[in-house]
Amino acid sequence: MTRETLDRKTHEILDEILVLGSMVEDAILSSVDSLKKRDIEAAKRIYQGDKAINEKRFAIENDTLILIATQQPMARDLRVMASVLEIASELERMGDYAKGIAMINIRMGNEPLIKPLIDVPHMAEITADMLHRALGAFAAGDTAAARSIPKEDDTVDALYNQVYRELLTFMIKDPSTIDNATFLLWVAHNLERAADRVINICERTLFVETGELVEIKATHDEFES
Repeated sequence: MTRETLDRKTHEILDEILVLGSMVEDAILSSVDSLKKRDIEAAKRIYQGDKAINEKRFAIENDTLILIATQQPMARDLRVMASVLEIASELERMGDYAKGIAMINIRMGNEPLIKPLIDVPHMAEITADMLHRALGAFAAGDTAAARSIPKEDDTVDALYNQVYRELLTFMIKDPSTIDNATFLLWVAHNLERAADRVINICERTLFVETGELVEIKATHDEFES
């Protein structure tokens, strides 16, 4: 295989990663929107749609492994391919978080929310935007963006803490809201974890471009030196 062909096939795989990322972004936003609207049928479609995300992940992994096994990739090529495998796994897990939110919506049935959702949709929007830009940075080799995007995780964490405190207050004042509030806490937790996985994607961009696997710490990390 010529260098030109190897580059072309690598770009095709990167395009597929962006497609997978778009699927996950949509799943995250749609799962929260269906919860906000209490749309159970939409939640069922999102839950079932996770199968397509899994299939796309495995297709990307298969194409990447074949490329590694049949060609003679150089050091940077190998870093790209190893990172693709890792990112595909991260995206599939984020899809699971969206599926989990859809399942919570289904489990709640026709029970109304204890409060209108404001902070949770905001968490979803920030997380989806972070993911979109992180994947763009990976495809473009943009290390500056890869270093700056994780800082926004602080905002997601702050929103999560705000949701936690508010829902805890509901549960203390009225024990009958415990089940409903717990469901919403799980939703917020899934979004917080999804944002954390965006940081892992940013770290892979730095790995490809620098050859070093650097752990990017959020600014709120009390253990940061």
